[in-house]
Amino acid sequence: MSRPGRDDAPDRLYTLTGGRSRSGPDNPFDLVTLVVAECDPVPGMQSEHTAILRLTERPTAVVEIAAELKLPVSITRILLSDLLAAGRVSARHPRKAAVPDPDILEQVLVGLRNL
Repeated sequence: MSRPGRDDAPDRLYTLTGGRSRSGPDNPFDLVTLVVAECDPVPGMQSEHTAILRLTERPTAVVEIAAELKLPVSITRILLSDLLAAGRVSARHPRKAAVPDPDILEQVLVGLRNL
């Protein structure tokens, strides 16, 4: 019995990535990186690349892309690296929430205690 989410055909994954098991060291993709397509799919593209471009018409997280494609995140990152190198997608990290000033937090805490 196979585990859910596991691909029973590792040779398929090998073919998808051209034998690569890792993306480059300067890979900008982590689980929450937002990916946006910069162009439409063109005839002759690998079907997974086409699917990624369609999924990323709006900003989409890497983990969501992997889930939709039913591929491991590591394989999805390699495919995204190919598209990024070709200029077909752009990637950016979500904005981090601004950390409030500790003095303001202290004043709020004092105010709440005085209630």
